[in-house]
Amino acid sequence: MDYKKEIERLKAALPVTIVAHYYQRDEVFEAADIIGDSLELARKCQNDPNEWIVFCGVGFMGQSVKIIAPEKRVLMPKVACCAMAKMIDGSDFDKSVAYMIEHEISKENILPITYINSDASVKAKVGEMGGMVCTSANAYKIINKGLESGKKILFVPDRCLGQNFAIQMGLRSCVIGEGKCDPKENDIICFNGFCSVHQLFTPEDVEFYRKKYPGIKIAVHPECDPKVTALADFVGSTSQLIKYVNELDIDQKVAVGTEYNLVNRMRKANTYVLSSTKPECPTMNETTLEDLYRTLKSIEDGNPINEIFVDEHTSKYAKLALTRMLEVQ
Repeated sequence: MDYKKEIERLKAALPVTIVAHYYQRDEVFEAADIIGDSLELARKCQNDPNEWIVFCGVGFMGQSVKIIAPEKRVLMPKVACCAMAKMIDGSDFDKSVAYMIEHEISKENILPITYINSDASVKAKVGEMGGMVCTSANAYKIINKGLESGKKILFVPDRCLGQNFAIQMGLRSCVIGEGKCDPKENDIICFNGFCSVHQLFTPEDVEFYRKKYPGIKIAVHPECDPKVTALADFVGSTSQLIKYVNELDIDQKVAVGTEYNLVNRMRKANTYVLSSTKPECPTMNETTLEDLYRTLKSIEDGNPINEIFVDEHTSKYAKLALTRMLEVQ
């Protein structure tokens, strides 16, 4: 079967929008109507006119669309689970809050911020405590907004993102469970989660490329370890990395520390992956063109598969956290 041709037929026949994150396989990425990073996709899906959204990404992304736009029918060709999002659940969040209380920070003086790479149940707990969601593209603005409250920031689940923005903003941070972490002495208290793909990049990789190509630029994602970001010329979200690389002179060599599919899709000349191994996100790569076809066909057949549902309580409070993010300019 020619899946590509069938997908085009189904797109034309159905009130559906296909959405794909930048880390998807090329053939899936090319079939999408909307592409972007987490922040772009959240905004675009909210305003999309079609009844059906077929989201090619990982589970928390489909949940976010359903929470922000509950009237939409959201399907996922594969309900893949982000490894980072799986590192924290509601009970882990509660334990982190309890840790801060044990260290003499009252619950009323804690403002939680969760990276969008988290399950809806975690977003809901953050929302109930007056907190917000952030993405790598807007974390600086969200943390700044949070600091206006005068409260201690509990940042979950990505320790690297929390630490990197603390360094950038001249703030003190620590990681629960990693050395001495006293909430009274720090501004941002981080949960000990991480992205397994971005952990592949090391200071040795930076050293290798700088030695091999004198004058090369190093651009990395803030999910990388702070030891790596400290050596980079540019640190930015997915969309920010794309903009940075595209604006470089074509003769300027650049090594990029982020997911392989995205880097491979950037300008072809003088662009390198900052790793000796292939930094490919396994869950983002689960979705195939056949999966996408079967999901669209299920809508046509009146028997939709892999539909995303979020219970009313979770949706209510997770939406608060997401809406607070979208309202920050």
